[in-house]
Amino acid sequence: MDLSLAGDKKRPRRSSRARAPTTVGSLQHDILCIIFSFLDCFDLASCSVVCKSWSAIINKSKLLQLLYCKRWQTGLLGSSNWSKECPEESWKAYLEEMAVERHRLALQERRIRVDHLRGHSVGGEQCRMKMGLLLTGVGDKVMRLWSLESYKCVGEYPIPDKARLVDFDFDESKIVGLVGTRICIWRQNGISRIFPSHEGTFSKGLCMRYCDPEAVVGCEDGTVRVFDLYSRKCSQIIRAHEGPVKCLCLSDDQLILSGSSHGGVTLSALSSGERVVKLRSQDSSGIKTLCFNPCSHQVFAGTATGYGFCWDLRMGLLWKTRVSQNSVYSMQHQRNDASTLAVGGIDGVLRLLNQNTGEVISRCILDGYLSPSSQNTLGATQRTRGRRLSEDTAVDSILRSCRPPITCLAVGMKKVITTHNSKYIRIWKFD
Repeated sequence: MDLSLAGDKKRPRRSSRARAPTTVGSLQHDILCIIFSFLDCFDLASCSVVCKSWSAIINKSKLLQLLYCKRWQTGLLGSSNWSKECPEESWKAYLEEMAVERHRLALQERRIRVDHLRGHSVGGEQCRMKMGLLLTGVGDKVMRLWSLESYKCVGEYPIPDKARLVDFDFDESKIVGLVGTRICIWRQNGISRIFPSHEGTFSKGLCMRYCDPEAVVGCEDGTVRVFDLYSRKCSQIIRAHEGPVKCLCLSDDQLILSGSSHGGVTLSALSSGERVVKLRSQDSSGIKTLCFNPCSHQVFAGTATGYGFCWDLRMGLLWKTRVSQNSVYSMQHQRNDASTLAVGGIDGVLRLLNQNTGEVISRCILDGYLSPSSQNTLGATQRTRGRRLSEDTAVDSILRSCRPPITCLAVGMKKVITTHNSKYIRIWKFD
């Protein structure tokens, strides 16, 4: 306590030999440095993103670099990971590799906890996850944005008129949705304003992806239509397929990947609209879901008959696997992870696949029941366990209540979020 603020008490005279008191800031800095020195690389990396002050302490003290160098010198790291010319890039790359490896091991081996978030009154059919936020919707005429840290709803976005919400996406400032025959934009700053595109520009949209400033819509007539969100006009029409376009994904290098109900996958250039290449699945049942891994240049697709496909854009078809006896609805992976692929579908089993071989590494289901006490409270959460099925366990022998159909999924670090066209959103945590 500062004695100058303690009533009428006089400040004691400081001895000439006495040291100047340590400021609170420098004391905290020294204490934090001592604490941080006991942590490993992964924990230090986690602490460095907590706040700016922690990041500055860790980076200025070079704790991460020193720990990395020490491990390299003692032979704990391969020599290929070390770059004398750019050591900072080396340890950052090492941290990323280590984080991805921990994510892979967690998904494949660790115990499973499942948090059930009461997100909608009718049914949450789809989800998108970015920046620690989760957007869910389709069912009760409203999209909701959730914090994955607190499970609190941080925004609600009602659907206009009587049109059906078909698909949606978001970034740090806005929500973009395909509503009937319109592209609508909701601002995330609390202002409930909607900026619809011109109506009647396409007959029926079946899916949508968004990359500012453009929204890409897959249509029933086999076309992929690109809309400029600023001019609110259709800037391109790409004849991608003979049949309806059921799913889309966008690559970082301006490629549009589209899947057809007739079973084909097409890659088109976003800038020119030119169809670059066509991938054949040899499955006429139709492509239900697509995802693309920029790290490995691999394209993954799931079909209506339960097959999974993987193509390397440089080599062609890598593998074809019967993932499920029923339709596959969603496939996703953690960004920068080239090892594990999460797959969900109509049978309700969350499957984890090896991205390079298509081998099913693990099958996960719920292991516990929900209490009906909080079913009517929006935002309420309950926790149950998940369990992994043995190789000889028949899926049909498991109660449907433990494996509701997975309509959509998203993958984060050591977690998978699933929707089931029900009131609950499920957050699977692998730790």
